Amino acid sequence: MSPDMLILAALCIPLLIAVGIAAAGSFPNIREGVTIVGSVILLGVVIALAIAVSNGESPSLDLGAAAPGLSFAFKLEPLGALFALVASGLWIVNSFYSIGYMRGNRERNQTRFYICFAIAIFGAIGVAMSGNLFTLFVFYEVLTLSTYPLVAHKGDAAAKRGGRIYLLTLLGTSIGLFLTALMWTWTLAGQNLDFVPGGLLAGVDISPAVSTALLLLFAFGIGKAALMPVHFWLPNAMVAPTPVSALLHAVAVVKAGVFTVMKVSIFIFGEDLLNATPGRDFVLGVACFTIIVASLVAMTKDNLKARLAYSTIAQLAYVTAGAMLANEAGFLGGSIQIAAHAAGKMTLFMCAGAIYVATGATNISDMRGL
Repeated sequence: MSPDMLILAALCIPLLIAVGIAAAGSFPNIREGVTIVGSVILLGVVIALAIAVSNGESPSLDLGAAAPGLSFAFKLEPLGALFALVASGLWIVNSFYSIGYMRGNRERNQTRFYICFAIAIFGAIGVAMSGNLFTLFVFYEVLTLSTYPLVAHKGDAAAKRGGRIYLLTLLGTSIGLFLTALMWTWTLAGQNLDFVPGGLLAGVDISPAVSTALLLLFAFGIGKAALMPVHFWLPNAMVAPTPVSALLHAVAVVKAGVFTVMKVSIFIFGEDLLNATPGRDFVLGVACFTIIVASLVAMTKDNLKARLAYSTIAQLAYVTAGAMLANEAGFLGGSIQIAAHAAGKMTLFMCAGAIYVATGATNISDMRGL
């Protein structure tokens, strides 16, 4: 299969898995077997694509235009390949973990849980392989909508409240700010939103005030990056089951946020324009403030998942800070942090879930001697 067709396969596999899970919903062993087998196949496809990228190829796929200059286009480059590997690889780990957690905790609506999880991975893969800002935005929203039922999974008052905050915050920032930035970019770039090495807006005559305003719209409109003050949705989402917390913090959601920040910095602004944008220093300052304050707040939290949530907010800000350094070292360091934090934070959330299922303890003060 050609690399271009492998992109189509990577997009279709999670959807086929979701259909298979729905069909096997009455048979838990088959349902979860479909999840595991499908996730392994997806990882194999992503590895094949990553090998092609490492060999200097640029797999691409165009599914047609929704409007002039707004096409559903996919193109894989090294940063996207890294994010796709993180999402598909950790999905396998999280799927095995979910089986024990969901059964051990006797959670309700397990079929819906696995279906939404598969659709969320579809969204993450679409974000990773997007060839332009329009395609990325569409899959960014798919990821938000598919994870809302997971956040509100338990169905009690706290879960519903956490789900509302999650949905309204992420939709509000993306539609109010991110979409505005997207349309402004489309206008400035001559009805073009393609990701271009060196920056789509490089060479376009943009005043410092305009570039600053555009950068601020992106920085705070990409709410999944959880830059303060657009961070409060993340601690509120901790009402979700632990495998969902791992999805939010490690596999897909927040990683899609900081990945988008990195893509915009590298492929929309570019190093030169970013360095010439006065607002870059402000966003860098906010990222550093977020690192320090979120870390201090984390230390005050007795609830283990709440502490990990604020830790995530701080760790994500390192990626934004790397992007705002606007140099090769910053871009590389921020990109590596995406993968490193994913592995570390998933492990920590799995520990929190295992402790809860085995002992019922959720607060660190109750874990002495564990």
